[in-house]
Amino acid sequence: MKTSSPIPLLMLAAASLFNPLRMPVAKAAPAIIAAAQHEHSEFEATLNAPYHGDGAQRGQPDARSFTLSFDYPGLQKRLGARWQLELVAPGGRTVQRWQGSLLLAGQPRDVTVRWQGRLQGRTPAPGIYRVRMRAAAGDAGRDDSVEQSWEIAVGQLPAPAMPAFAPLPTARPGMGAAPAPSNLPYTVYYGNLHGQTGHSDGGAPLDNCKGAQEPQTAPYGPDAAYPYARERGLDLLMVSEHNHMYDGSDGTDTGADPAAAKALYQSGLQAARAFNAAHPDFLALYGMEWGVISKGGHLNVFNSDELLGWEKNARGDLLADTATARSDYGALYTLMKERGWIGQFNHPATSGQFVVNGVALGYTPDGDAAMALCEVLNTSAFSTNDREQETRRSNFEQACNKALEAGYHVAFSSNQDNHCANWGASYTNRTAVLVPNGVPLTRDSFVEAVRARRVFATMDKHAQLVFTANGRLMGERFDNSGPLVLKAHYASDAGKRVASIAVMEGVPGRNGTVTQVAAAAEVSITPAPGPHFYYVKLTQDDGNVLWSAPVWVNQVAPTIRP
Repeated sequence: MKTSSPIPLLMLAAASLFNPLRMPVAKAAPAIIAAAQHEHSEFEATLNAPYHGDGAQRGQPDARSFTLSFDYPGLQKRLGARWQLELVAPGGRTVQRWQGSLLLAGQPRDVTVRWQGRLQGRTPAPGIYRVRMRAAAGDAGRDDSVEQSWEIAVGQLPAPAMPAFAPLPTARPGMGAAPAPSNLPYTVYYGNLHGQTGHSDGGAPLDNCKGAQEPQTAPYGPDAAYPYARERGLDLLMVSEHNHMYDGSDGTDTGADPAAAKALYQSGLQAARAFNAAHPDFLALYGMEWGVISKGGHLNVFNSDELLGWEKNARGDLLADTATARSDYGALYTLMKERGWIGQFNHPATSGQFVVNGVALGYTPDGDAAMALCEVLNTSAFSTNDREQETRRSNFEQACNKALEAGYHVAFSSNQDNHCANWGASYTNRTAVLVPNGVPLTRDSFVEAVRARRVFATMDKHAQLVFTANGRLMGERFDNSGPLVLKAHYASDAGKRVASIAVMEGVPGRNGTVTQVAAAAEVSITPAPGPHFYYVKLTQDDGNVLWSAPVWVNQVAPTIRP
């Protein structure tokens, strides 16, 4: 979402400008193109809910302001939007509600709601509360709706006890390094697995980036993105270009040369290989963001050397290496499984996306084999912030939980979807992967780690969360009989502390609701017989959140001996 403009009750998000230096220029776009912003034409709404209050000096320590940001890129006419904000107490009861409406007219809008830190004139009971926003655009029958929620601390809360830990090696000590249980033979690498360059609709300089670019018109390509991310302290960067923009348009260029489209994709792969050869301390990944927003859904394919597509020129030539039908996710999953490719659900919605057999986020065994990650958080795709201070962030935990409940074995990731030339720099969030000690960070070792779901998502590049179940590492699938001991191991090299922990439980294939079963870093439970998954969501004392990968447990009833 782009930087917002004022309306009543406004809080303007600050944006800093940066003009990258020594970065090559991408080739010019074809003559026939469609507007790039059509691809991103959907209602966007984000909620910024500060974890701590700001009113201590005024005798209202829990008072704070909530910022609701709205946009509809590519909007051709005025459109009304409605919003509701709820404050939910620890027990699940809504204790305060605000609501309003606004008119969108092609420019982002912000609304600020001030909470005085009291309920019915009284000091609220201490606890972890949740701020939930529901917003919708257009008529009531439209599917343009968004729900976002964040936890906040109210009152003085004791810090949870944490298990002992010892440092685990990281790629850059002092730059994102963090400790973990010492008996784990892994090195932690932090990166951004979602961003565009001038090969599709990204790569604009920060002083002239207004959102998505006309495809292939921005100056900065992958060979600019990789050194930028490396210099900013990232260990890896995935450049994920829109697969249907290799003809230089957001629609279809009927005069496009298929050889040029395929050559551009190969040039990106070669740029990644060349950078990796010259910089073995960094992993450059190049691939595609497959799909469209309207009646579709975006997903990353991490390790394909083939460009996938559905568009053809006027002569009927496919503008890709391999044909894939638009929005046929079931067929795509089957192809990915056959080729050994792995993927990530990008900024998923709970409805209308990744439809298989008429079901959003519909499960297939091939999809389960291919899809390994689910973006639980994204910073604003159109942020121009390069100081890691972007406040517009979207939370997709509800949709990722829906995928888990459908039966997908996905771990959480946290990325930035950069369309401006600030790859990995708009906020401190990262996706972290665990690679065996002594194994170089390469595309192969990255893919192996993601296949094993040795991944955690973090809003803090200086923090780490490792989750185990009976000593088995997050990402594993195993049978269990008797008690199950769940442990969350956390550390920060920036002096942060744990404010709250939530152990979450669900049942794969149930298509039900993921619920919290514990609020402690170490807990022993005995699950009911059958399949379960568990993960930990940990909140730091600065409000930044980390999500572990799940463990999948098949609880077996103990054998009764005669």
